[in-house]
Amino acid sequence: MNVRMNLIQWTLVALPFLSAAQPKQLIISARSGDSIRRNPPAEKPVETIAHQAPESVSADATETAGVSVNVLPLFGERAKTTEQIDAEIHFLNDCDRNFASRPEASDFFAARGWDYVSSGQLDTAAHRFNLSWLLNDHNADAYWGLGVVCYQKNQLPNAIRMLKKGLAVADSNVALITDLATVEIKHYQEKPNPDLLTEAEGFLNHAVALSPDNAGAIQKLSVVYFLKADYPKAWDYFHQARNLDLSVLDLSYLNELLAKYPDPKRVFK
Repeated sequence: MNVRMNLIQWTLVALPFLSAAQPKQLIISARSGDSIRRNPPAEKPVETIAHQAPESVSADATETAGVSVNVLPLFGERAKTTEQIDAEIHFLNDCDRNFASRPEASDFFAARGWDYVSSGQLDTAAHRFNLSWLLNDHNADAYWGLGVVCYQKNQLPNAIRMLKKGLAVADSNVALITDLATVEIKHYQEKPNPDLLTEAEGFLNHAVALSPDNAGAIQKLSVVYFLKADYPKAWDYFHQARNLDLSVLDLSYLNELLAKYPDPKRVFK
């Protein structure tokens, strides 16, 4: 994939003392290696193709309860009208004329989606990720981006569902795995379900198995054990993260951990 993702710039999972924080403080999009952006096709500004895509279909065909299907994950995952199908065919034909391949076009629209996430234009971002998925349903970035949009809209079950779809096509992507665990922890805090925490722990262990030096995932394991009230183990993971990368340490979380249980290593007091 030409477009590479480094989605999480560490921000701690919102513990109860951070529950008022905006969702965008948790997952941060940081794009790099976007070769399509550096070398745009010469024929035309292809982003304009998006404005000729399924969103041009009549309002009656694309809106349900005032919400356009274009901004729903995977276009709402519902049967399409004849107008929508015609618009999609027109969009795909335009992309075929302007890109070397549909996977390349899919990467382009995913990249635009991340741009819109960064600027807080979540509905426009969702539409671009939907177009990316339409072009290539094996592009993990499309599902990942939709998961981030759902998260930032505080639609946590949908966020988890989209991130799992991304993981199904990119099961060794450590950042994506860690994001999924992060959202599950957040959902657990809002609706305590032990299965969510157990699953998040499993995903984080998988991320650490794939990348043993991933300090962010290790600190999230500390959070899991904090929520389980296993404070000695929470401290153990916290110190493992500290030894790997001091920059990931969250002082607010550290203070909460200290309030519950003194540091067994007496590094923090």
